[in-house]
Amino acid sequence: MPAWIPVTIFAAFMQNLRFLLQRHLKVTELSTAGTTWARFLYSAPLVAILAFAYRAVSGQAMPMAGPGFWGYVVTGGICQIVATMCVVALFAHRNFAVGITLKKTEVILTALFGLLILGETVSGWLVAAIAVGFAGVVLLSDPPASETRLPWSRRIFNPASGYGLASGIIFGVSAVCYRGAALSLDSGDAFLRASVSLAAATAVQTLTLGAWLALRERGEIGRVCRSWRISGLVGITSMLGSLGWFTAFALQNAAYVKALGQVELVFTFLFSAFWLHEKSSLKEIAGIGLIVFSLVIIFAGTF
Repeated sequence: MPAWIPVTIFAAFMQNLRFLLQRHLKVTELSTAGTTWARFLYSAPLVAILAFAYRAVSGQAMPMAGPGFWGYVVTGGICQIVATMCVVALFAHRNFAVGITLKKTEVILTALFGLLILGETVSGWLVAAIAVGFAGVVLLSDPPASETRLPWSRRIFNPASGYGLASGIIFGVSAVCYRGAALSLDSGDAFLRASVSLAAATAVQTLTLGAWLALRERGEIGRVCRSWRISGLVGITSMLGSLGWFTAFALQNAAYVKALGQVELVFTFLFSAFWLHEKSSLKEIAGIGLIVFSLVIIFAGTF
């Protein structure tokens, strides 16, 4: 079995757990930006230590980073901040399972951005997956029954669908940029290139979003620090999940990694049903079913 497959499954599980913890922070203690910053603040030092420790233990030279590397890192890092904020904000409108499913439009968009940015192609089966997945997203974006008296345009184009689709688009750009960053380093094995890229990205994200909070949300930095028990877990799961994604991106086309990463949906609905005790409507289940079917098409074309 290629190494990127178990690495991707591990990354998907840790990412799902991290979003669950972030959801708790969002609904109990922190703002959207504060919840997003928590993952970077508590993971950045851990990633930096891990990268330098792995380089020392493995005896490899530190990869040299050129201008192209920093262009990919800064672009991918900023995109990831905005995309994460979209997902966190989405939790205020729909349940956890639907929120993560809407975010999963990124798998299709990653393939498109990979072609445009890195020139990487994917199977033609993806075209069919786009059509089926889009139908599922339309169903998922329809508001709950209490809002069905709204005009059809507002039922389809609403905050839930907007945040979900926006996160998918921006996460797609971020994933491709991170693969570009890892590939642009001049030396090192896949894990070293992934950890160095992640260390640079989390440093940029911590400083950038931290400065924004200091200027726009006074007091939020203190609340993030006081929530260290949960925020620390967010940082650890973020580090583990991101290391998995970065390593997988260093080994395989980002679109294929994101396609396999759809296994996160399985973890999501298990968490949603047995931990959060959330229920989905028949319409949402139908939408989820269409998206799962689109994943089957992607897997058929990929494997």
